[in-house]
Amino acid sequence: MTSIFNSAQYKNQRVAVLIDVQNLYHSARALFQKRVNFKELLSSALGERQLVRAFAYVVRTKTGEEKSFFEALTKLGIDIRVKDLQEYYGGMKKADWDVGIAVDAIKTSEIVDVIVIASGDGDYAPLVEYLKNQGRRVEVMAFGRSASAKLKEIADEFVDLEENTKRYLIKGGAKDE
Repeated sequence: MTSIFNSAQYKNQRVAVLIDVQNLYHSARALFQKRVNFKELLSSALGERQLVRAFAYVVRTKTGEEKSFFEALTKLGIDIRVKDLQEYYGGMKKADWDVGIAVDAIKTSEIVDVIVIASGDGDYAPLVEYLKNQGRRVEVMAFGRSASAKLKEIADEFVDLEENTKRYLIKGGAKDE
């Protein structure tokens, strides 16, 4: 794919971008041992359109090592939504943003024409269907191999980040985190 979103992108469209950071982070690490270039992701999601809101849904650990990452996202003009990592008896850890993302998408859909969901999580399929039924265009950006087939199918447009890894990925092994 040479041109992103060219089929239905108009300068007067108002856009909200919702970024499921954990989903993209884990996909990039598992598939490529790299990190996501969020600046390029946001730029591509917008094109020439008007950004109304951009949200990144992140998880804070007890060590706070992600603080500089959060600051970098903020400098890009992305509002961060932070949830603390919950640790359960037995060592299980969890920080799930699905409901928070869905609520923000529904609330924001009242003031935008397009919602871009940067996640391959199939749990968002009912949300995409709902937003489309409300007359919104829904675009999904994710790594194709780790994205839900249903999500790719029902989105108005799916951008496979794997098709341009030079743009969407940056170096970053475990020692760089």
